[in-house]
Amino acid sequence: MSPLPTVPLLFERLPEAEMRRRAEAFFAEMRRRRSVREFAPDPVPRELVELAIRTAASAPSGAHRQPWRFVAVADPAVKRAIRLAAEAEERESYEHRMSPEWLAALEPLGTDWRKPFLEVVPWIVVVFAELWEARPDGTKVKNYYVKESVGLACGLFIAALHAMGLATLTHTPSPMAFLNRILGRPDNEKPFVLFPVGYPAPECRVPALERKPLDSVTVWLEGPGGAGLTP
Repeated sequence: MSPLPTVPLLFERLPEAEMRRRAEAFFAEMRRRRSVREFAPDPVPRELVELAIRTAASAPSGAHRQPWRFVAVADPAVKRAIRLAAEAEERESYEHRMSPEWLAALEPLGTDWRKPFLEVVPWIVVVFAELWEARPDGTKVKNYYVKESVGLACGLFIAALHAMGLATLTHTPSPMAFLNRILGRPDNEKPFVLFPVGYPAPECRVPALERKPLDSVTVWLEGPGGAGLTP
């Protein structure tokens, strides 16, 4: 098999001062990001959602298979169907499936099985993981590192929405097979996460949470000439 053709890498090496300025600005912006469960009904142009999906689809993926499908829903009837199905699964989970430890972990967030925001929000974007590619002749082409690839794309999607001034939430009602049925997706696509997308409600409040400090989520292993070994 001949190698793929190549093109020059478009890359500009920046002065360290400029790198730090950009890094600090991006960090400051992203640390303001919060998951939102109270949305305004104000419309959001399709173009903005499309740009966020384009950004997400620029993510790296296993063997460049790009195993993701973004289904963007604005139809009120479809959003209502999603809400009813999601609430049915969530109610079963909260009342019967979740362990006491799980419920205790969720208690500070103030969540329950009711998801009215799924009808209030102007857009619902459901991300499906494509387990394999179905060719027109009926053959299947394997995809690689599917969960990892789709997870990376979802992270970029969240960052893109926040950067443009929109809010979202990673919603994963489980099981999520109802999304295949409602959205008419084939068996080779598995629901990965559901994103409500819109503006926060004017009265929106979020839990007063603290993120873990850097030293509790990082391990530095630096060799000779560095700062030494930090456990």
